Amino acid sequence: MQVVANVLLALVALIHIYIVVLEMFLWATPRGQKAFGITAEFAQESKALAANQGLYNGFLAAGLIYAIIRADFGAAVLFCAFVIVAGIYGTLTATRKIFFVQVVPGVLALLFVLLAN
Repeated sequence: MQVVANVLLALVALIHIYIVVLEMFLWATPRGQKAFGITAEFAQESKALAANQGLYNGFLAAGLIYAIIRADFGAAVLFCAFVIVAGIYGTLTATRKIFFVQVVPGVLALLFVLLAN
């Protein structure tokens, strides 16, 4: 069960690393604009905000990676909870797609972390 939990934690971390790349480095590119459904003009105007948002996603990924490496149950639960709460907020304020990209994987990872312990 712990292996499944770690795989899911790693998957959630990888999702957030991808989000970091999109928000911090690809925001104003066609790929970033397509991923977030934004115009080139908006992308240029909001580049700094997106980079800041990307940094926070990086912290989520770092916490999940820390939890895996240290086999830290508390950190795994905490960072899964952060991912879930951030995802719910994003779902309510930005797009429903976030629910499936962030909340569902976060809930599954948390569920298996709890089952493994």
